[in-house]
Amino acid sequence: MNRTLEQFDQILVKCRELFEQKTRDYGTAWRILRPSSLTDQLFIKARRIRSIEEKGRQKVEDSVEGDYMGLINYSLMAMLQLELPESAPLELPPEEALRLYGEKAAQTRALLEAKNHDYGEAWRDMRVSSMTDLILMKLLRIKQIEDNEGRTIASEGLEANYQDIVNYAIFALIKRQEL
Repeated sequence: MNRTLEQFDQILVKCRELFEQKTRDYGTAWRILRPSSLTDQLFIKARRIRSIEEKGRQKVEDSVEGDYMGLINYSLMAMLQLELPESAPLELPPEEALRLYGEKAAQTRALLEAKNHDYGEAWRDMRVSSMTDLILMKLLRIKQIEDNEGRTIASEGLEANYQDIVNYAIFALIKRQEL
């Protein structure tokens, strides 16, 4: 499991660097997005990955790895949007955005560690395409929860689903690196 946590950390460093660079370029323009718009952005990225997996080729040069990193960063942004009060400014100072990003990433890493312990790294025996499908399923669940105005009866909430997307995307990146 230590290897998984090291791999998680390595991938997250790259994702955080990209988030920081884009924050310096664009500020926190993503703050204008409603959670449902972030969900749709995630859905587009996951559908692209699945389409490339099914077709076996791509026409746009953007890498699949970049899309998985986008799934990670947009999921963390969505978690921040859920937590930030409506009174929070649209434009966050870069240091504040990075601090909040780090908090959500640490919480998600802790969840990965706990689940990885309980499931015995079962994800290592999964296909990357199954991880993509699970991400899409989580997004459909999120859409349904959003359509239900956040109400659930027996299901996990939005943040837990976003965290699972982050972890499946990281698992997919690890698996792709190990091919």
